[in-house]
Amino acid sequence: MQDNITKLQEKQKAALLGGGEHRINAQHSKGKLTARERIDLLLDEDSFEEWDKYVEHRSNDFGMEHQRIPGDGVVTGYGTINGRLTFVFSQDFTVFGGALSEANAEKICKVMDQAMKVGAPVIGLNDSGGARIQEGVGSLGGYAEIFQRNVLASGVVPQLSVVMGPCAGGAVYSPAITDFIFMVEDSSYMFVTGPDVVKTVTHEIVTPEELGGASVHTKKSGVADLSFENDIEALAYTRRFFDFLPANNREKPPIWPNEDPADRMESSLETLVPVDASKPYDIKEVITKVADAGDFFEIQSDYAQNIVIGFIRLQGSTVGVVANQPMVLAGCLDIDSSKKGARFVRFCDAFNIPVLTLVDVPGFMPGTAQEYGGIIKNGAKLLYAYAECTVPKVTLIVRKAYGGAYDVMASKHLRGDVNLAWPSAEIAVMGAKGAVEIIFRKELGDEQGIQQRTDEYQALFANPFVAASRGYIDDIIMPQETRERLCRSFAMLRDKQLENPWRKHGNIPL
Repeated sequence: MQDNITKLQEKQKAALLGGGEHRINAQHSKGKLTARERIDLLLDEDSFEEWDKYVEHRSNDFGMEHQRIPGDGVVTGYGTINGRLTFVFSQDFTVFGGALSEANAEKICKVMDQAMKVGAPVIGLNDSGGARIQEGVGSLGGYAEIFQRNVLASGVVPQLSVVMGPCAGGAVYSPAITDFIFMVEDSSYMFVTGPDVVKTVTHEIVTPEELGGASVHTKKSGVADLSFENDIEALAYTRRFFDFLPANNREKPPIWPNEDPADRMESSLETLVPVDASKPYDIKEVITKVADAGDFFEIQSDYAQNIVIGFIRLQGSTVGVVANQPMVLAGCLDIDSSKKGARFVRFCDAFNIPVLTLVDVPGFMPGTAQEYGGIIKNGAKLLYAYAECTVPKVTLIVRKAYGGAYDVMASKHLRGDVNLAWPSAEIAVMGAKGAVEIIFRKELGDEQGIQQRTDEYQALFANPFVAASRGYIDDIIMPQETRERLCRSFAMLRDKQLENPWRKHGNIPL
């Protein structure tokens, strides 16, 4: 018995040391925390229950039989964030560079399986050199086992990846399947093939940061949702973000204490929209001024900025927001913004999060680049997402709602539950000048005649009244009462029940 206790203590010490003091110091010298330090910051104090601390790899090739470290490069288990259960795995770069072995993958799969059984989110802290080459296909099989569980867990429990170091090759596809990806600037990167392979195949010379750093993936590719300056900031924001999410697809989002009155008037919104319809304004002002205590957690803030997505709370309960941004591309929908919005709406729908849509959209972006890039199919993704969505949907038309983009942005025709408009709303097939040039092209004369016809069209259609007369708009509200009306609408919809016809799954235009 005493021998076993002594051996246990030795193994515990070895597991806690990971790759040893030298490698821990090397990790710190790069501005990175260790796997266990990250878990300590992420989870509530003393809440972490570790599993498989003593698991070791089973490889005997290339001298690996002499290099066995308890834990084998990943720390796994469960704990709480603000008292709510979550499962976590944290890759340990100090042990074989965090490379994935067969045993390492089994540890990750175990916590993912358990998370699905009990209905709790999974957070992965990624910091790995990729597959453990010494194990060959065994390591590759381990990745595939993880991918399979990522897919099965999708839409069942929220999955969040925090990339805090290298994530390359096949390893990138696990975060790619998860719901959200956070990265750390200057220390994390993701790519399918590294700089050396790129140089050999395409003769491009590129650094890891230029190829797949946080800036690339949050601004250019849209692969990552947010980036942070360091590990500590990333983990702090992960804790804050977690509070918006439900535990699983059978629960509603958590309701947190709130002292912001639901009937709070916001007079500053009365003058937000410029009189000149061609002038921009910041739609984020609407979002923050209607949200509880002005708290807005924006997602993908640096990518496809012509659409804004993120989470707010109304009366303490999570609401997903999708909003056109007139400050960028006049709020037009293009390929990137359509994909960004569609994926977010589908996440909200999967996890019972009501959706608020703020509309100021002059249409889809024209041009050969958009057509050649597939704006038809990509724009249809946003349409499909809204049409399929069954959670409470409240839409507010702030200004422009033109053409097919009016339909797409959670219109009444796509089963919008409550559709409101400000008096500044313009709901029409297109802008007045363009419409006049088509309708009256044969009889247009001087500038005065054009302007007269434009004014006539403006008076007839550039307002919310025609849509309201047909019941497409439920009410026209004053901007200052927006928060109150939104809170009332979502409160009314709290017990909404709606199911789509049975099917194995739809076929979204990918």
